[in-house]
Amino acid sequence: MSLLEVRDLRVAYGAIEAIKGISLDVEEGQVVTLIGTNGAGKTTTLRTLSGLLRPVAGQVVFDGTRLDQMKAHEIVTRGVAHSPEGRRIFPLMTVEENLELGGYSRKGEALVKDIESVFERFPRLEERRSQKAGTLSGGEQQMLAIGRALMSKPRLLMLDEPSMGLSPIMIQLIFETIAELKKAGTTILLVEQNASAALSLADVGYVLETGRVVLSGPGKELLDDENVRKAYLGED
Repeated sequence: MSLLEVRDLRVAYGAIEAIKGISLDVEEGQVVTLIGTNGAGKTTTLRTLSGLLRPVAGQVVFDGTRLDQMKAHEIVTRGVAHSPEGRRIFPLMTVEENLELGGYSRKGEALVKDIESVFERFPRLEERRSQKAGTLSGGEQQMLAIGRALMSKPRLLMLDEPSMGLSPIMIQLIFETIAELKKAGTTILLVEQNASAALSLADVGYVLETGRVVLSGPGKELLDDENVRKAYLGED
């Protein structure tokens, strides 16, 4: 049994069906990436898996438990964390307060230890621990969004467009962080506009078009697929 099993998932915004029967699997310890053009349904898929949207049909099973009818905060306690597109940090709260909110379900010394663990991973955040999050650079805010998601000690970490709007140096740092998390055994479901970088890192990739999976396979194989290279990597 896979850690995450999604079967025939359908999601609609009113009369518009955005997800049209997606099925996918994520094995424990894998990095799985979803690629596709804008409007393909990648972000909608993650928002549904984390309980922010309710599917109209299908099943989401995580470690043997149905998630598709649970509320978002219940899904977090089950071990699924979501770092959303656009970061969604709390700008008027400090870096440390944002991290504390990420670990809201945990208490005491364990919470303090985990905050220090995030600071070890992102030393720049420790330098700014008392700074308002809204005053951070885009790259620093992305570090904070990932760190906040890690505070719940997830078994599955979902990252939505972590490199969006960042400088090349920051993009490299973010992907190095994802590679380190993978090496440490963190299971990751990644949505990323940089398809080449995502597929290079991923064990498995799924290509989405207008709410459907049209191709899937090992990340390296998709990276070498001629149609994928033309459609998503900008190569002739």
